[in-house]
Amino acid sequence: MKVAIYGQYYQNSTEPIINDIFVFFNKNNVEMIIESHFLLMLNERKIVENKYKTFTSHTELDSSFDMLISIGGDGTILRAATLVRDSGIPILGINAGRLGFLATVQKENIAEFMQFVIDKKYSISKRALLSLTCFPANESIDEINFAMNEITVSRKDTTSMITIDTYLNDEFLNSYWADGLIISTPTGSTGYSLSCGGPILTPDVKSLVITPIAPHNLTARPLVVPDETEIRLKVSGREENYLVSLDSRVTSVKNESILTLKKTPFQINMVEIPEETFLKTLRSKLLWGQDKRN
Repeated sequence: MKVAIYGQYYQNSTEPIINDIFVFFNKNNVEMIIESHFLLMLNERKIVENKYKTFTSHTELDSSFDMLISIGGDGTILRAATLVRDSGIPILGINAGRLGFLATVQKENIAEFMQFVIDKKYSISKRALLSLTCFPANESIDEINFAMNEITVSRKDTTSMITIDTYLNDEFLNSYWADGLIISTPTGSTGYSLSCGGPILTPDVKSLVITPIAPHNLTARPLVVPDETEIRLKVSGREENYLVSLDSRVTSVKNESILTLKKTPFQINMVEIPEETFLKTLRSKLLWGQDKRN
């Protein structure tokens, strides 16, 4: 078995997690290829030996890999998705963060759940992504033009609201006068969209959520649309530029630019361990059923 190992940050609380993963995989003769910056970070802290092969970009991740192990929180998994891209390599998230809707394997259960990986006793949850094109072209967007959670437009350098003209399959929907607008995938429905009042979608729902951020018109509510919908946005405001974010990647875009959002032709494969399903994650992370009256 051959796995890629990826992480972004290192904290003291992460060391036992990393040790457990490396000890288990070495014991089971799993070949580990470590992302180069992450390995350098671990070497500097003398957590692991400098004896592992490394990778530096998505071009080095091919069909020979059985899985990518992401060590961190949900943000780390979103970054891992930019490495996996359309390769089809499944991602398993080890939660070294706090909430962890995507990074579902908890540090207390690493050995048990890694055995599921070795025995191939897991399922694949396919996650839809959103692509973005900008006219006129924007180099920052063109470099990595997809998002796994959401694509958001928001105001920049001003307290004034922006106007977002929104079209669905070329039919006018609304001019949102708001702080911004979130276009979320089912995966991202438990993120920024949820905090702005959007609904929760299960990962297999073939829909997108359009959620306004602090709209001036209080009748502008979150809207669920089919994921085959082409969404076109034109933003205007008092400043020359506004912000566009693709998950955690943020860039500045000029007013009146045309943004076109579509579902990508590929999906991200998330590893789902039998005892860590999406519904169980909802109950544990959102404390559903914790009220003693239930």
